[in-house]
Amino acid sequence: MTAQSVARKLGHVFSDEALLRTALTHRSFGTPNNERLEFLGDGILDCVIAASLFHRFPTLPEGDLSRLRANMVRQDSLHRLALNLKLGDFLRLGEGELKSGGAQRPSILADALEALFGAIYLDAGFSAAQAVIERLYSPLLDELKPGQFQKDAKTRLQEWLQGRKKPLPRYHVLETTGAAHDQRFEVACEIESPALRTLGHGPSRRIAEQVAAEQALKELHA
Repeated sequence: MTAQSVARKLGHVFSDEALLRTALTHRSFGTPNNERLEFLGDGILDCVIAASLFHRFPTLPEGDLSRLRANMVRQDSLHRLALNLKLGDFLRLGEGELKSGGAQRPSILADALEALFGAIYLDAGFSAAQAVIERLYSPLLDELKPGQFQKDAKTRLQEWLQGRKKPLPRYHVLETTGAAHDQRFEVACEIESPALRTLGHGPSRRIAEQVAAEQALKELHA
């Protein structure tokens, strides 16, 4: 498989293949690498998702739109999309990153996908980058519903407790398993009043905390 294979999956064929190679080059491999392209792609992604949300939800206030955008452009969402593209198969990584599973590391995959957005912009302009992002993000945007997903579970749990003048929850990592590129975390969410302890599992500490917080909310509302 060639680097153009992943570009075709995105719906774009590069005129300047050097841009594509750079977008897929991690700093551990050498220079030029994708750090500057990632910076550019991050800004383009923010703009495209903001515009999509603005038109999709014409009655939502600014605060809710901002939270939805943050949810769409965060590392977890980018990682999910990069895995679907099998982006790790095309990355150029240094020997150390290869051995430690860098081709599947969420931060590396998320940054590479943003770098691709930046490279497409330089190769063919903003409209081309916008079309690729909107096509790629369409399934995630279709999952959104007004009034939902504006606040994550940890935020909602904190607000629930604060509204009742209760102590805030504490989160503890109980166990980490798996290789570096495929870790699983078990996290406990402990609430003092009312006394409650829930568990969450996920591929990152942050996700596991969110799962534990969501379970706590379900039990508090039961």
